[in-house]
Amino acid sequence: MTSTTDFGAGPLSRAVALVHTLVTVEALLLAAALPGLAGLFLLSPDAANLPLAALCLLPLAPALSAALYALHHRDRDLTDLHPARAYGRGWRLNAWPALKLWTPLLAWLTVIAFTLTHFPATGLPGWWAALLALIGAASLLWGAHALVLTSLFTFRARDTARLAAYFLLRHVRATLAAASLLLLTAVSTALLTEAAPALLAAPFLLSLLHGSRPLIAETEEHFTA
Repeated sequence: MTSTTDFGAGPLSRAVALVHTLVTVEALLLAAALPGLAGLFLLSPDAANLPLAALCLLPLAPALSAALYALHHRDRDLTDLHPARAYGRGWRLNAWPALKLWTPLLAWLTVIAFTLTHFPATGLPGWWAALLALIGAASLLWGAHALVLTSLFTFRARDTARLAAYFLLRHVRATLAAASLLLLTAVSTALLTEAAPALLAAPFLLSLLHGSRPLIAETEEHFTA
């Protein structure tokens, strides 16, 4: 007796399917976020432009959410790949829910960034700056968990916000994984180019999904019917 492996089911085929999915999702993500990204790159690096930068980042929420949805539901069989279809479905399902969480988060982070860039004028003691930076970092980590939950599950916005906050300490490894990814994004921006996070968005999001597996599993087991 000899066993045969169907075409598209081997390790090489799975690797090719992954690369195809990543490239397709990356292209669609950039296309969806292009208006905002173009405006962002045209802005000068001035603290006065922080509110405009936040507005430019708004289209990124549906684009990232759709990408997470497509990567989570990706096919591993080379003969049955539909990443563009999955991306479109993810955008239709998650655009508005993602914006409902992303908009207040961006507003909050803009206030923190504006305060830190004008901190000497506030007259506050120096430890307030460290506290604000810590709050900003925690807000970003909360946003990463909230984005994953919004992309993969259908909850009310306030329930997603509560779950994301709950998982910050409940699944420390997932939070640390998101923190390392945010740090990598910052380092690549500083050392390479401001376009690096956009060009590497799909692999970064796949890594975020991998690190978020514990909170995804618990959400499926305890918070969905």
